[in-house]
Amino acid sequence: MQRSVDFYTRIIGMRVLRTTDMPAQKYTLTFLGFGNGNADGSAELELTYNYGVSSYDMGGAFGHIALGVPDAAAACERIRAAGGKVIREAGPVQGGTTVIAFIQDPDGYKIELIQKS
Repeated sequence: MQRSVDFYTRIIGMRVLRTTDMPAQKYTLTFLGFGNGNADGSAELELTYNYGVSSYDMGGAFGHIALGVPDAAAACERIRAAGGKVIREAGPVQGGTTVIAFIQDPDGYKIELIQKS
């Protein structure tokens, strides 16, 4: 959990909105977001840690999340400088003009950065 929280806060710039520990059910939830998350009308990311689980399989039905950024190339540079992994440099989407980039979290999940005009 801490490795993912560190990535999403330090590298992506989200903040921890709340953490709920459920010892009887043997899991902990951490909610992250920008600003105040759902209270501001923004999305929240929920991370789950299940007690005693040392590894997880990549989700079979999950593709990636996408975040809007003002400048995808600058975001890639900032993320790389902070120790994050850029797996697709900023550039136009194939067959279009929207500028995107992809980064990867510590567990291998892809995060698309979409440049907002």
